[in-house]
Amino acid sequence: MAIHEQIIELIDGRSLEVATMGDPSGHTVLFHHGTPGSYKTFQTLEPLLEFGNFFFVTNSRAGYGASTRLEGRTISSVVDDARATLDHFRRGSYAAIGWSGGGPHALACGALDAARCRRVVSLASVAPQGVDFDWTEGMGPENLDEFELALKGGAQYVEFMATVNAALADANKDNVIELMAGLLPEVDREVLADDEVRELFAESSSYGCKSAGHGYYDDNRAFFLPWGFDVANIQVPVALFFGDADLMVPPTHGAWLASHLPRASTHHVAREGHLSIFANHFDEVATELAAAFT
Repeated sequence: MAIHEQIIELIDGRSLEVATMGDPSGHTVLFHHGTPGSYKTFQTLEPLLEFGNFFFVTNSRAGYGASTRLEGRTISSVVDDARATLDHFRRGSYAAIGWSGGGPHALACGALDAARCRRVVSLASVAPQGVDFDWTEGMGPENLDEFELALKGGAQYVEFMATVNAALADANKDNVIELMAGLLPEVDREVLADDEVRELFAESSSYGCKSAGHGYYDDNRAFFLPWGFDVANIQVPVALFFGDADLMVPPTHGAWLASHLPRASTHHVAREGHLSIFANHFDEVATELAAAFT
């Protein structure tokens, strides 16, 4: 399936990299990529087209790929860019789907753009930091190091993230598993055993980090700042997918969101990890997305 990408100019002078996939006559689904990532993650959604009539829209978040950085952005900042993306393609109501670090950004659309956002599907999303559970417990060693420094901020964190960003900018299908070894349980390694999937996974992160736009750094800082909304006030339905084998976003995050979202439906699959929770459940994800339009 062809992906059509372009650059649009925003009213604040920034550039935003946007893309579409699918039949424009289909239902609009706005995708929020993970951390790090870019619009190139988009192709991961292609199997969903076998299960529903969708038209996918996305962008590379500020600071990723060819999108201009928005320094100091919060989770809620993404909503203006989401609206600009949808308006550019003349789309109205939509369902939002977010994976990993994209999860909070999809939730922001449900909270702050409820007039257009009809449903949110959240895959292995992080929860707000500073709530009533240990945010990093159960994460792999790379994340533990990263978020320990992120909480402190300062020059050491800036230097650390520059090093990580540079390493991921050189990610490819041959080294990506090694780069993320401590974050990949066996069930996720099985997903990445497919050369095409592994290449796409590496390319999305690599492309997002090559510009040195600080998207990765800004995402992490945004997780730890106030999100700009209370998840308990989200009134649109939210479908949560998460697994117990996830070493990037442990299941405690999904469980916390499930207990605090007023209209949550939960797909908690014990055997799944961060990648497999999507790769092994395309049919269920498509069903949840389609429910936004019935």
